[in-house]
Amino acid sequence: MLFGLSNKSLELPSREDAIPDRAEVVRFSREHFVNRNPIADPVPRDLAKAVFGMGCFWGAERLFWQLPGVYSTAAGYAGGITANPTYEDVCSGMTGHTEVVLVYYDPGKCDYEDLLSQFWESHDPTQGMRQGNDRGTQYRSAIYTTEAEQLLAAERSRTSFQEALAKKGYPEITTEIRELEKFYYAEDYHQQYLAKNPNGYCGLAGTGACYKSD
Repeated sequence: MLFGLSNKSLELPSREDAIPDRAEVVRFSREHFVNRNPIADPVPRDLAKAVFGMGCFWGAERLFWQLPGVYSTAAGYAGGITANPTYEDVCSGMTGHTEVVLVYYDPGKCDYEDLLSQFWESHDPTQGMRQGNDRGTQYRSAIYTTEAEQLLAAERSRTSFQEALAKKGYPEITTEIRELEKFYYAEDYHQQYLAKNPNGYCGLAGTGACYKSD
């Protein structure tokens, strides 16, 4: 993204070293810039929620809002320590958070497996604390689940995609998979960034491996 290759630490901070919690919540518009649906609760009760980290969240969010059955998306931060982090906090590497996309979707029109397929095929999940030229802990690959069935499906999908990657000579997947603890919304200018800035940066690149669910 804006910071590219650097000498930033690729180690996650301890709670003692992390930036202290911020009392003020980041401000953002609740209305999706593209489809005008809300990106934060309350949303229709029949929707499900999923969270993915694929490197820079600008391009990742666009991938998901284009999928049929996706109600809305939001850019944000998860997986770390600091409460209510700013973008600058996260880019410092001292919050433990990674850039993620929150996806509200209709399970009757879009299966979780469809989201997993988009996730695995659209980035390189073997790169550790980077994605392409974007280097830092905030660019690590992650799946944060919101229900038990998602966690099982995500773990199964990792095994399946590892086999596809191995056939292409890729190393072990480094994607972090665990239950979502807390999602923090990113600043308003990050929300649906590539719809607001069509020529903006997107560094996403897949591996060419295909995901097939069991």
